[in-house]
Amino acid sequence: MRDRVTFWGLFMAGLLVIGIYGWSVMSRPTSAISQEAQTVIETNPDNPVMTITVAGQANGDIQLELLADTAPEHVRRVTELANGGAYDGVVFHRVIDGFMAQSGDVEFGRVNGDTSRAGMGGSDLPDLKSEFSDVPFARGVMGMARSASPHSANSQFFIMFAPAPHLNGQYTVVGRVISGLDVLDAIKRGEGPNGAVIGEPDIMQSVTVAD
Repeated sequence: MRDRVTFWGLFMAGLLVIGIYGWSVMSRPTSAISQEAQTVIETNPDNPVMTITVAGQANGDIQLELLADTAPEHVRRVTELANGGAYDGVVFHRVIDGFMAQSGDVEFGRVNGDTSRAGMGGSDLPDLKSEFSDVPFARGVMGMARSASPHSANSQFFIMFAPAPHLNGQYTVVGRVISGLDVLDAIKRGEGPNGAVIGEPDIMQSVTVAD
């Protein structure tokens, strides 16, 4: 496991990058987002599909097409973690209205454990080199969370409620929602500039990837 002092320092720097933007959009409700902001998605039948079953304030399935050609190593990682059961029972620890919902901390984010450090961990697998692309961060796009280092993505990811052009080319895009935007929109929101979820957060009850 990585050196905690170094990782936490980089992690907090990474939070600052996204947090500043998140604070600026918190007052804008998701319901006010124009439908025109949604990308028209043409799926590739050869790409794997990730299914996240959400439980809590939101209930139902979110399905995402994983972009294997765009970010093969990151897609391989989330597939390995999902099909190994690592994501099952992990909370949405950071949710900013009008911006994004973040989950995937398989180390500190399990609902049956102490989630006070959720967002500070990763998996036992090594960090990944960035696979930045020209795919924009539109509504429903899934990106890999990272710290200040561009090569620090591991297990955490976020899904966009709305477009965020300032993230383009700065975070690795791994997928996009193909069904279940209503479930995404219903996920319990967090509070404050970093969107920390207070009380009982929504959870990823199960996560699977099918070819």
